[in-house]
Amino acid sequence: MRHGDGGVRTADGRGSYLGRVREVRTRPDRILVCSGYTQALDLLCRMLRSRGADAVAMEDPCAPRYRRVVEAAGLRVVAVPCDDDGLLVDVLHGLDVAAVVTTPAHQYPLGVTLAPARRTRLVDWARRTGAFVVEDDYDGEFRYDRQPVGAMQALDPDHVVYVGTASKILSPALRLGWLALPGSLVEPLGEAKSLTDRGSGVLDQLVLADLIDRGSLDRHLRYLRQSYRRRRDLLVAGLTERGGPLPTGIAAGLHAVIPLGRGGTELDLLARARSRGIALNGLGDYWHEPGKVSAQALVVGYGAPTGSAYIPTLGRFLDLLYGTGR
Repeated sequence: MRHGDGGVRTADGRGSYLGRVREVRTRPDRILVCSGYTQALDLLCRMLRSRGADAVAMEDPCAPRYRRVVEAAGLRVVAVPCDDDGLLVDVLHGLDVAAVVTTPAHQYPLGVTLAPARRTRLVDWARRTGAFVVEDDYDGEFRYDRQPVGAMQALDPDHVVYVGTASKILSPALRLGWLALPGSLVEPLGEAKSLTDRGSGVLDQLVLADLIDRGSLDRHLRYLRQSYRRRRDLLVAGLTERGGPLPTGIAAGLHAVIPLGRGGTELDLLARARSRGIALNGLGDYWHEPGKVSAQALVVGYGAPTGSAYIPTLGRFLDLLYGTGR
């Protein structure tokens, strides 16, 4: 089955969930199930390459592993800068790219959202050029200061490929993702996936469908939003107490970008963190040309520590940042 071996029921469930929670406009026969975002991006890039594409645009900064996925599929990556309003859409004009990969609800890692006017211009660019917009909605359900911004896919389902996964809403161990496809990509991507695997896990799909049908997924999401919002609030409160810079970007997601003030340089702090067993990333790791941008900041995830471990871990991080720990 094109939407996965779990059958029509699972596709119907995902379609109704995506429409209700993320405002995605799709049909069951346009949903392709995959094993996560990496496979989704790989399938898209290999399909584009088979059609003669040479390059794909990606946000700068972005997660470096996904640049490698694009390059492994035989495509060049063209970096497009971002600012406080998200992707600089006007930079796309004149670029010869088959698609642009973007995180409009919550840019990763900067944490900003793509401004409404830029969303419109991005869709207009895709229509005019025949390129596709790949919308990576990796944590769009998690907004803490207001209702989440709806998926950009609703502006033009024929030019925007929507990609979501279960990794943030359930578990990274659940290798389950989905693409809401333009009609023109249903056959080629379904065929491409059939050549690489025998289908995504049926049991996982049926469990997810049952969670959706029973309303359990909605209740779980409400719990997660409250939990992650509290974690973010504790992080902000701790930074405020120390008189340090506050996170940039919107109140959303499972990570925060913290500019470095008097806490030291990015490389120095990362070295000290490693020596104390604290896993951190510097913003410098995410630029297409590391070292070219002078911004000094830390990318701090607050979703991973268990409930009982979070406050002690936060204390160790703040001690590290402000030089009060040993």
